[in-house]
Order: sequence, then structure tokens, then C-alpha cells
Amino acid sequence: MSDTLTTQPALARTDAARPQPTAGDRTVDPRTIRRMGLTLTAGALLWSASQFVYGPTAEGVGARVGDLTGLCFQVGVFALLTAMLRTRATGVTRKARAMIRVEYVLLGLASLWSLLHGVLPSSIGDGPVMLLDAFWPLSMLGMFVIGVKVAVAGRWQGVLRFWPLVAETWAVVTVPSFLLLGDGPARWIGATHLLIGYAALGLLLARRPELTGAGR
Repeated sequence: MSDTLTTQPALARTDAARPQPTAGDRTVDPRTIRRMGLTLTAGALLWSASQFVYGPTAEGVGARVGDLTGLCFQVGVFALLTAMLRTRATGVTRKARAMIRVEYVLLGLASLWSLLHGVLPSSIGDGPVMLLDAFWPLSMLGMFVIGVKVAVAGRWQGVLRFWPLVAETWAVVTVPSFLLLGDGPARWIGATHLLIGYAALGLLLARRPELTGAGR
């Protein structure tokens, strides 16, 4: 009987299940978040400026400027949604990610309205295309729901955990102010809210992308 010992390590099992990467394992480049943040800020500044000058109920050239600068703002919101989706800001579950994809659809239809109403002749833009106008408030209310979810999920840290909710109260602040106070005060409230909310949020994303989990 041989008493020889071997120092060769045991072979690893190849039939064992390998750990699967989770949704939160994906690394996002902080530079990508910075670009998305600056896109949001630029769009919010443009639309805010048009609101200060022309107000929310402008006609003629002012209305077209409002539509097209509103479209620039919507492009910025698309950038914000993409940053949220890539960093799983609303959570890692399928339902949490689906919220953002549904908002993509609502915002896409609202953006189509902004484009068409901004470039088409009035006889067409004020016709059946008007049905798309309903997606403007719907998309903004959808952003408010997403802002609540980001705060509750807590995946974005520090000031970025709650600032999306500040920004995304735009609809629930400006629409009642327009109905209760009229065009004059609503112009200043809405335009200022864009600066405090979305424009500032974009700057925070550009300055502190690590708070979203980017680069980890």
C-alpha cells in the first residue's frame, strides 16, 4: 500500500452554476453622464428663455419658438431618462426599468407634437395633430412619477437622490399656477422652475456623475 501524498490541487468542477451578472453590475462612463447632464441643462435654458420672453400662450412666431425650444428641452429630458436607465436609477427590477421605457413613448409622442406644431402651417398644426398635444402634460406627469421612484429607490445618492423630484414637479406646480393665476404669473413661475429644477439637475449630473453610480 503506497503512502505517497500528492500536492496537485483538485480539478475545479465545470458543472457548477456560474454567478450571473446582475443589472447593477454594468459600469457607466461618468463622461456619458456629464454629456447627458449638459444636454439637459442646455434644453432647459433654451425653453426657459422662450417662456420668459413669450410666455406659455404665445401666438405666431412666439408660439413656434416656444414649440421648438420646448423640443430642445424634450431632447434634454430624453438624455436624463437615458442616464436613469443606464444607471438603474428607478431600481433593478424589470418593472422599474419598464417605467422609463413607457416614459420614452409618452415623451416621444409629446416631442412629435412639438416638432409638427412648430414647423407645419397653422391649418395643419391646429388640426388633427392637436391630439398629440395631450402627451405633453402626460409625459410631464410621468416624469413626476419617475422622480418619486428615483427618490424611493435610493440608487442615486446625495443631492441627486431628491433633485430629480424637485425638477419633475414642474407640471404639478406650473399647470395649477396657470389655471389659478393666469398667463402673467405662470410665465415667471414656469420659466423659473425650469432653471431651479431641470437646468440645475443637469449641472449636478455634469459635476457629480459619481452620485449616480457611474464609474463604479
